[in-house]
Amino acid sequence: MGNYIVIGGSSGIGLQVANDLAEKGNHVEVYSRSGNDLLTDSIVHHKCDVLGDQISTDLSEVHGLVYCPGSINLRPFQSLSESDFVDDFSINVIGAVKSIKAFLKPLKKTEGASIILYSTVAVAQGMPYHTSVAASKGAIEGITKSLAAELAPKIRVNCIAPSITDTPLASKLLSSEEKKEKSGERHPLKRVGTVNDIASATTFLLSQDASWVTGQVLGVDGGMSTLKPL
Repeated sequence: MGNYIVIGGSSGIGLQVANDLAEKGNHVEVYSRSGNDLLTDSIVHHKCDVLGDQISTDLSEVHGLVYCPGSINLRPFQSLSESDFVDDFSINVIGAVKSIKAFLKPLKKTEGASIILYSTVAVAQGMPYHTSVAASKGAIEGITKSLAAELAPKIRVNCIAPSITDTPLASKLLSSEEKKEKSGERHPLKRVGTVNDIASATTFLLSQDASWVTGQVLGVDGGMSTLKPL
């Protein structure tokens, strides 16, 4: 069993990852701005804003760090302000950088440690109205590969790039069954993602089953990034 840190683990994918890890007997600490009664009782919750607060741990070893906060700011380029780009970059990139720096020492002390970040299918695919979020998530993919090279062989660093997933963050885009169905039809597998889809990929990459995987951007996207159905 190991020690795991989940940043933004009180909702959506982070909540599922935290609970999945805890149910396997791991020690899990969640850092988020709000709590959630759905978190397993054994999980330690730290209420904080990783962009504004100092974060740290008393753990001498950390087996895995997962950074979940993100943004879905979909608007035409001409309506995006410079501050929109800065805000998205702060949430997606600066928050991840601060979190990795905060826990890097105990990660380095741990055999087989792993860091998981999240991108989006829109970085590789190219989609209208995604300029700001794709810019910041593209930076996350760059960090993943550069940091994986720098921290090898001690720490593995990988990234998951989902397509639209049914989470609170995407609630405005999937606010009705009709919207979910229409969005699902755009994917070769004909449905939108679930938190379990992304959480399962996350726990796999954290585990020793993925001990020979690092520096990768894994598309968990219903086939959208690579397939074009006839």
